[in-house]
Amino acid sequence: MSARHQFGRTDLPLEQQKALKKAVWWEYFTIIYTACTIALVAFVVGNSQAMKTAWIEDMLSLIPQVSFLIALIFVRRRPTVRHPYGFHRSMGIGHLVAGVALLGVGLNLAFEAASGLVAVEHPTIGTVNLFGHTIWLGWLMVAVMAIIVSGPFIYGRAKAKLAPVLHNKILYADADMAKADWQTNAASIVSVLGVGAGLWWLDGAAALFISLSIIWDGIRNTKGAVVDLMDERARTYDDKQPHPLAAEIVRYLRAQPDVKDAGVRMRDQGQVFHIEAFVVPHRKRITLAQIDRLSRGVADMDWKVQDVVVIACDEIPDEADRGLLPARES
Repeated sequence: MSARHQFGRTDLPLEQQKALKKAVWWEYFTIIYTACTIALVAFVVGNSQAMKTAWIEDMLSLIPQVSFLIALIFVRRRPTVRHPYGFHRSMGIGHLVAGVALLGVGLNLAFEAASGLVAVEHPTIGTVNLFGHTIWLGWLMVAVMAIIVSGPFIYGRAKAKLAPVLHNKILYADADMAKADWQTNAASIVSVLGVGAGLWWLDGAAALFISLSIIWDGIRNTKGAVVDLMDERARTYDDKQPHPLAAEIVRYLRAQPDVKDAGVRMRDQGQVFHIEAFVVPHRKRITLAQIDRLSRGVADMDWKVQDVVVIACDEIPDEADRGLLPARES
């Protein structure tokens, strides 16, 4: 069996190897950067609910990076008898953990923000002594949030470019959250300036806005992780549409001289695909050599094909993908 076609393989082509190294570097960079921003914001958080919510969001943003790095440890392990499909589902589990954590904390923060608005709680932002001068703490809050806004723009864009190369949904979710961080920082700045201008309700409103952003991230990531773990039809890295590889495999199989009709069931294992290909032979019989050739051909189509099972049958199962885009998903 060739290196390009081994069941449960954990190797990566050169392009994906380079992308993975970059992704790991960016994840470590993000962890260090975020840890610094968490410490910096802690010194100026004060009594602002919006600042506290933004501070907690910074802590939560560490979850996707940690989940990605931990999942990589398991993904690189080869399949065993106990785990015949390998450990690629670790990525899906990490995705689920990140989504549930975001959703749970986001709901709690939204409740606190809404409660403060209903109770008409007026936040206070005091003064601090800095280098012998007494200044309003709000100016320091605004300065800190304005400084840290640039980081997410940089590493968010970098991860967004790497996610499709690796077909990694944790990395994509991480990049998507990073791109939205500027809204959190902007909301925090507006709330602080609003409190300084006497608009006390802006603090609670900004905290609620940030909380809803966290909840949305949690819902989207939890849903995506759950349906993948339930073996939903494989979709693109951003979950926007069925993955086109299924249709390409069907077209390839139908083009073979030994095959009359074909269909596939393709499931996402967490960064790679498991393929079950159903073929109807022309002469109602097919040899082992022909099946092996078809299997190798499918495996060579894309690096994401982790393993391939070719099944000869009289007719294609109703639930199989017949290569139509968009195909019926009922």
